[in-house]
Amino acid sequence: MLVRNLSTMDTVNVPLRQVRAVYSAESVTVYQAYPPEIAEAAVVAGRFVAPFKRDRMTWIKPSFLWMMYRCGWATKPGQERVLAIQMTRTGFEWALAHACLSHFAPDLYADRPTWSRRLRDSPVRVQWDPERSPTLAALPYRSLQVGLAGLAVQRYVDEWTVGIADLTPTVRTIHALLRAGDHAAVTARLPVERPYPLPAEIAEVIGASG
Repeated sequence: MLVRNLSTMDTVNVPLRQVRAVYSAESVTVYQAYPPEIAEAAVVAGRFVAPFKRDRMTWIKPSFLWMMYRCGWATKPGQERVLAIQMTRTGFEWALAHACLSHFAPDLYADRPTWSRRLRDSPVRVQWDPERSPTLAALPYRSLQVGLAGLAVQRYVDEWTVGIADLTPTVRTIHALLRAGDHAAVTARLPVERPYPLPAEIAEVIGASG
């Protein structure tokens, strides 16, 4: 089923932890929000360049509405510009395959020391946070966040990023429609996110349930 960012889906039938995204045969779209100086340089270059810092963890989100929740519809300081980054599916799946959950999950790790070692050694962290509706209310299923550090950041910048677009004007338009109460127009403008076909071994690594 195609889902316009889950705003019209029967929430009862959505798996608790499912990766949903805009994707093609070659790439997947993820979202990030930055201050203007970082966003503008990245859009011009088509990749992340200074003042973007490679030595810091950078979080990517395949859910547009979770990004809106995080950045407050591009109103929070330091998150005034929203970028849509096309990254290779190969890179996206490599990141998930090398990830560790940011919290201990007894169904995934034998014990806390095992998890702690994995967390220390992994260049990628993942966490599942409540998905959001267009009004940014929490929904009863989760959305994936992916934190890239070390080697994963280097590969994200140098190999995996194949396109960067500034979505800030679209974000502001949708936010204005939302404030005006035009929910049909909001829904019509949201990205259509579909369940991402994760290989079973990667789904197991990140604790996906569908």
